[in-house]
Amino acid sequence: MSRLLRPARVLLLGPPGSGKGTQTERLLKRFDLPGISSGDILRRHIKEGTEIGMLASSIINQGRLVPDDIMTEVVASELGRRHWLTPANSWLLDGFPRTRGQAEMLDSRELAPARAGLNFVVELVVPEHAILDRIANRLVHVPSGRLYNLTYNPPKVAGRDDVTGEPLTRRADDDPAVFRKRLHEYRASTQPLVEFYKNKGAGVVWSVAGETSDVIFAQLETEVVRRFGERVEETADCAEEAAGAAD
Repeated sequence: MSRLLRPARVLLLGPPGSGKGTQTERLLKRFDLPGISSGDILRRHIKEGTEIGMLASSIINQGRLVPDDIMTEVVASELGRRHWLTPANSWLLDGFPRTRGQAEMLDSRELAPARAGLNFVVELVVPEHAILDRIANRLVHVPSGRLYNLTYNPPKVAGRDDVTGEPLTRRADDDPAVFRKRLHEYRASTQPLVEFYKNKGAGVVWSVAGETSDVIFAQLETEVVRRFGERVEETADCAEEAAGAAD
C-alpha cells in the first residue's frame, strides 16, 4: 500500500467516454486516497430525507438541474463532516465542480478560507475517434451501472452481466451523433473551468493524453509520485513474508 507524502487535493476532468471513472478508481486504490462523489452524496441526502435531500429531490422531480449553490453545499458539508477542510488533508473530488461557476463558488466559500484549494487538476485528453470507438462497443447492466466493453472488458457470457446473469443493454445516448453533441457541450462548459484553475497558479492544471486507460494511468501515476511523493507502507502479509524469508 502507498500513501502520499504531501497533501494532494485532486480533481479529474474528462469528456464522456474518456475513462475518467476508471482513472479515478485506480488512483484512489493505488495511493489509498480518499474521495468524494458528489452524485453519491446527493443520492444519500435524498435517501435519508435531509433538508438538502428533500430540496434537491423536488427540483429533480421537476426535471430541473440542481442549482450550483445546493451542489456546493452538498460537497462542502461532506468535506466538513469528514474534517478534510484543512491544508494537511488529501482527497479527490469526483463529479464536482463541472463548471466555472461551481468552481468559483466552492473555492470562494469553502476551500480558499480553509487554505485547502485544489492543487492538482487533471485534464484527460482522449482523441474523439477513440471515445467513439469505446461507446460503440459499450454495454451496461442498468440496475448496477456496471460497464463492459466488447474490445477490452467483455462480459464472460455474451450479452449477460457477470454478477447477476441479467441482460446487458446499450445506453440510449451511446449513439455517435448524440455523443458528438455531448462532446461539444462538454468542451464548451469545461474550457472556462480549466482556465479558472490555470489562473490559480502555474502547474495546478496538468493534461495527460492517450487512447487507452493503461497508457493514461501510467503517466498519471508517475506525475502524482513526482508532485506529492510516495511512502510505501508494509502490510501484514508483506511483513509475514519478510519474516518467513528471514527464517
